[in-house]
Amino acid sequence: MLCTHCKHHSCRQLESCGAEAFDREVVRKEYQDPAIQSAVQTAAQLVDNGRAGTLNRLQEIIEFARGSDYQKIGLAYCYGMEADARKVTELMRQSGFKVEAVSCTTGAIAQDEINTASSIHNVSCNPLGQAAQLQSTSPDLVVMMGLCMGHDILFQQKLRIPMTTLVVKDRPNSHNPLLGIRDLYEQQVGLTLPR
Repeated sequence: MLCTHCKHHSCRQLESCGAEAFDREVVRKEYQDPAIQSAVQTAAQLVDNGRAGTLNRLQEIIEFARGSDYQKIGLAYCYGMEADARKVTELMRQSGFKVEAVSCTTGAIAQDEINTASSIHNVSCNPLGQAAQLQSTSPDLVVMMGLCMGHDILFQQKLRIPMTTLVVKDRPNSHNPLLGIRDLYEQQVGLTLPR
């Protein structure tokens, strides 16, 4: 399936293209689960009736958490974003949530202890420890903020709690990966895109 190259987009007209590898009836039934319905309905409140595009990502997270009756938010952040993580923590607390904020360097483990191919004996990011620490505090939702590529994958694999991303790390583009996609597209395809 390569939806990005589809010319018909029949799925947007409630007509299956027939290329799905999943059973549509099974998926329809899965959506009837009360826990899934709760998430679907809360998400819909953020985008339906003209609300799409009216809230920034942090506002959406806060409203989704409120609509889900979440009380405790876990914040997993990169130590390089600590000043911004502090602001997010304060904004979430002012919005009525208890916040557990855990840095990627939690546990103070050296790189050569985490990476068997490394001889660097400085503090390392510790996504497995970060996930374990947050898991131990039993948050209702975990928000990820700027974890390094690869570390974010390990963190998500270890975490068994609902999770979303607030910031994706992209240092050259001020953490806006869409700018990098645009630049690469222009360089490799040779087309200038409107700004």
